Amino acid sequence: MAKEIKFRGKSLEELKKMDLREFANLLKSRERRSLIRNVDVFENFLKRIQKKIDKKKPIKTHLRDLIIIPRMVGLTIKVHSGKSFVDVKISEQMLGHRLGEFVPTRGQVKHGAPGIGATRSTSFLSVK
Repeated sequence: MAKEIKFRGKSLEELKKMDLREFANLLKSRERRSLIRNVDVFENFLKRIQKKIDKKKPIKTHLRDLIIIPRMVGLTIKVHSGKSFVDVKISEQMLGHRLGEFVPTRGQVKHGAPGIGATRSTSFLSVK
């Protein structure tokens, strides 16, 4: 049997019924202030999401600083990484975090061999 996940003692169903300002009171201070100051941004984003869901289109956003709220749980949102859009499947454990935390902006560095003349030792190699 799967364990029911709770956020600050509340189940997901209870959280989805809450108003954004009530949910903000359960968050940590930085996220709470951000959510309360930008309630209109969140409402507009939720309206856009609903329109995209109705039309069966993918949800794309550049808003990496949006805080994940209960109404987003279960959705797949394409978040911009600076170069491309990366799919983020939102789960219950992500509540209260920001979208950008789950999309890395910097890739892993993989160095190849140095080019000819890049170091003193490579200047003596023959060019084929």
